[in-house]
Amino acid sequence: MEWRCRGITWSGGAPGLRWQGGKVSPLAYGQRLAFRAVGPRRCAGARGNPCPLEAVVPGRSTGGRCAECARLDRAHSVAADTFLDDPQPYRVYLAWFGPGMTKVGITAEARGEARLLEQGAVTFSWLGRGPLMAARRTEEVLRQTLGVPDRVAYERKRAARHALPPASVRAGEVEELHRSARAVGGWTETLEPLEFAPRDHVEAFGLDGLPPLAGTVFELVDGGVVTGRLLAAAGPDLHLLDPGGRCLALDTRLMGGWALRSAGEVGAGADGAEFSVPVTPVAAPEPESAQGELF
Repeated sequence: MEWRCRGITWSGGAPGLRWQGGKVSPLAYGQRLAFRAVGPRRCAGARGNPCPLEAVVPGRSTGGRCAECARLDRAHSVAADTFLDDPQPYRVYLAWFGPGMTKVGITAEARGEARLLEQGAVTFSWLGRGPLMAARRTEEVLRQTLGVPDRVAYERKRAARHALPPASVRAGEVEELHRSARAVGGWTETLEPLEFAPRDHVEAFGLDGLPPLAGTVFELVDGGVVTGRLLAAAGPDLHLLDPGGRCLALDTRLMGGWALRSAGEVGAGADGAEFSVPVTPVAAPEPESAQGELF
């Protein structure tokens, strides 16, 4: 039987790997992972449906979909502003990913915190609830008025997780943003405002004591092995300690569409498998300018 990956899921507030057919394998921090990618990588399909062409997609694509399935997947997407008549209630949230990295977003109320876990939000608070279009307008007003983005780059999120300030500092930044958002006029006429109540995901993500980030997986390749101890998971990312002692981040969106086998099925066995997929090292910090010595 071929196990074709569909990426990560945050079901019940805990991470797991999804497989074609709907099966989910729970992930536990501290467990050892060792798998080999078997190509070619096939399109992951759209909205739970398999790609009718089983199209081959590039290893570096985080979407893992062919052009047609990518179009279909976004055809009813709230995030893409293509689904505007959903009658269910929505919530506006304020999320924190690292020092100076906050964003405003919306999610269906029925999904609870799932959207925040999927994005890797370390701390967040709800701001308001109500109809979809009112939530969308509020999101846009706050973006324009407060200069808060609706997206934060994954690269910045990953790096910030390895040097987090105390929980009080994290919550303090969100509280300040919440206070500023409440002071913006107009939106409370169409949405029910919600009091500041910080929620922290450090424990859920396993981020306490995470060692410095040494690199990120660039792509999976046919025959390439990923092996290491799972230290943490946040959003789509797995943080692994490889056999060489490096802390590496693997974006599970790169796994979608690959058939994965235990590394022990081929070659030296799981205990002897070596990490052999391309990794981009974290750039060393630039030395401080010596300009002050010139004056």
